[in-house]
Amino acid sequence: MKSKAWIAAALLVCLGSGSGCSRAPKDEAYVREVQEWHQRRIERLKQPDGWLSLVGLFWMKPGENRFGSDPSNDLVFPAKAPEFIGSYFVQDSIITVRVREGVPVRSGDSLVREMQVQTDRDGSPTILRLGTLSWYVIERGGKYAVRLKDSESPARLGFTGIDRFPIDARWRVKARFEAYPEPKKIPVATVVGTTETMTSPGKLVFQIAGKTYSLEAFREEGEDQLFLVFGDRTNGKETYGAGRFLYVDLPKEDGTTWIDFNKAYNPPCAFTPYATCPLPPDQNLLPLRVTAGEKRYGKGH
Repeated sequence: MKSKAWIAAALLVCLGSGSGCSRAPKDEAYVREVQEWHQRRIERLKQPDGWLSLVGLFWMKPGENRFGSDPSNDLVFPAKAPEFIGSYFVQDSIITVRVREGVPVRSGDSLVREMQVQTDRDGSPTILRLGTLSWYVIERGGKYAVRLKDSESPARLGFTGIDRFPIDARWRVKARFEAYPEPKKIPVATVVGTTETMTSPGKLVFQIAGKTYSLEAFREEGEDQLFLVFGDRTNGKETYGAGRFLYVDLPKEDGTTWIDFNKAYNPPCAFTPYATCPLPPDQNLLPLRVTAGEKRYGKGH
């Protein structure tokens, strides 16, 4: 009897919240599913080339950009790198790298002397490697930068996990997808001061505690999920100041899907000053405290 009474009470709390949650807050299967999702997220983060390995971001100018650990270079790599590795040449949208004789930089299994490289905007970027270091060129707002990673970075080796709010199924809310007649191109500011153009096919409308809210949903090329960049009133206190990210399944035929705020996670810029994360657009700043998902990591950036 006590068990049945508890379940009934939990359902009343869930329905009374107006959040559209589908499970009782202590559903063990649901908690286990979120825990497993979080563990997979942590394992990706801890990979030798994951976000915790990021140790540098170097913006390039048109023309030649010399790189290596010597301070006279245009792009100054960490001290463990050779003093002079080579040069990147930026001419319009064509990026070429030239490596000095005797420096064993590799692309895949091949030694590199000179080659044209792909940026991350061209699909899979050309990754160059030397010892524990790896790097590639990114494009942001028409500008180019070298993103440098180190599998032995202090952030990766010293990582101890991320605090989270308790898993609560009431933060799994049903949402209605309202598609735009045509996908919108929306300018989104980033933490490095650039502006990215992101594509939104529509917005998600949902209720929490009887009040209606909406979030602009983005869809990245090649992704089979919707992507949310949102802020709320926990930012800068319990959670990272520049907001959080969240993926949502595409809507069903009836136009509905579920937003699970228990899976809200810190953007890469929460772990490193060398990421280029998008910031929540004004329409995605929720006027409430979302006490679900990941909390802030360390002091943030």
